[in-house]
Amino acid sequence: MTRTNRMVKWYGNHPSFCMMAYGNEPSGKQVEYLTKFVDYWKAKDPRRLYTGAAVGGSWPVILNNEYMARAGARGLAWNQRPESYSDYSKQIAQFNVPFVAHEMGQYCAFPDFKEIRKYTGIYKAKNFELFQEDLQDHGMADEAEKFLMASGKLQALCYKHEIEKAMRTPGYSGFQLLSLNDYPGQGTALVGVLNAFWDSKGYITARQFARFCNATVPLIRTEKFVYQNNETLKAQVELFNYSKPMTTAMNWKLTDAQHKVISEGVLDKKSYVMGNCQQAGVISVALSKIKSPVKLNLEVAVPNTQYVNDWDFWVYPANLPAVKTDVYYTTSLDDKAKEVLNNGGKVFLNASGKVIKGKEIIQSFTPVFWNTSWFKMRPPHTLGFVCDPKHPAFNDFPTSSYSEIQWWDILSNVQVMHLEDFPATFRPVIQPIDTWFMNRRLALLFEVRVGKGSLMVSSADLSPTTGEDRPAAKQLYYSILKYMSSPQFKPADSISMETVDDLFKTASKEVFVSYTNGAPDELKPKNIKK
Repeated sequence: MTRTNRMVKWYGNHPSFCMMAYGNEPSGKQVEYLTKFVDYWKAKDPRRLYTGAAVGGSWPVILNNEYMARAGARGLAWNQRPESYSDYSKQIAQFNVPFVAHEMGQYCAFPDFKEIRKYTGIYKAKNFELFQEDLQDHGMADEAEKFLMASGKLQALCYKHEIEKAMRTPGYSGFQLLSLNDYPGQGTALVGVLNAFWDSKGYITARQFARFCNATVPLIRTEKFVYQNNETLKAQVELFNYSKPMTTAMNWKLTDAQHKVISEGVLDKKSYVMGNCQQAGVISVALSKIKSPVKLNLEVAVPNTQYVNDWDFWVYPANLPAVKTDVYYTTSLDDKAKEVLNNGGKVFLNASGKVIKGKEIIQSFTPVFWNTSWFKMRPPHTLGFVCDPKHPAFNDFPTSSYSEIQWWDILSNVQVMHLEDFPATFRPVIQPIDTWFMNRRLALLFEVRVGKGSLMVSSADLSPTTGEDRPAAKQLYYSILKYMSSPQFKPADSISMETVDDLFKTASKEVFVSYTNGAPDELKPKNIKK
């Protein structure tokens, strides 16, 4: 308490000092001490609002808090199809004081090894040096920058959607990030969009970040981001506004990858006060004129201001033409598949659910939380993936070189393959990015020559019977099948039948060892008092 009094003595009159917490995630007799702490300061200096501490969801609630700074109303529910309709209303309903989210996000990106040379004083980035050396030992040093950019794009996407979810929650009073920069401690937590020096890592700019994190932000509520061309894209527009009251007619435009305008419009002119969840209008665009798979971008702007935001959508044909093909489709490397390959034929192996070598590695759409070392390899273990968007397997499946939302129904609950016995120079078509503590060479989709034949192996569930509920998976399989049926399908690498088959028979030789029996507070068993 002495130090807090000294702090208030010197800084108590500063106009920005309007809220105060005891600290971050305290231990000990929290309820007894922090209740007295809040009561003391409410009586002594009522000029500001007080709370016991900023805490995770497992810490006890201090009942006399004047605002809550805690977890519980954060995170993305992307175990289900991504949308922008839901909010955190249910999670904050139990509190009758303002709620501020504690340490939102904490999504990781791969290390930026260019940061090593910034340590010119007494400190050295030994952690990064070890990670870089390990990546090199696994034969992937040349992919470090690709891993950084791809994982960073996914990190930024997740922060965007979580921040927007907070902004569209009625009664939500704010959020805090751990920081905008990386946290070098507790195992190396690369959760920032900036590095430890507060410098850009290159995958998102301040202007791009400000589109979804600003005093005023246009928002949409939509049930999905992936459509078929027999549907209508619908989005309910609203305004998060804490800059100043305004009267304006917001405008919007839907463009394709070449920036050609597909549709555009102006919403009704309205007056917007200070607050969120202010309804602006509805956007509705029939997609029947779109005949080929496309990526679209919906931009909503407050005219004559800096306030503009945007979202990517994907549209696929509802009905795909049959592909005339000699490709043998199978769900196991059975005798028929081996015969086809030995005779110079083509095989597509849907290995979903059959992977043994890599079974322990959990891939989800969202990336590593905090880091896998501190949380003792709590899943997920990956940071998105990399691919070459110009690879002919993607000719009918528009994609960037990194994870975007259309990949969700492909990546959700998917297995990855651990290519530890493949040549060090081998690169799969779709390569998940492993946690930087392990740097295992992984694959979601790869192509190889086996014997006289050509083989495509997918650990994602891609098949000719993929349903309408998985439009991206359906489209990706179609695109791959067209590629395999063309003269372009000529895999460059030869791999033995035994090496491929071993992916489905033998466990990984390289596995995670924590080297400690200890655990952070978040993983320790909770003492339940009756």
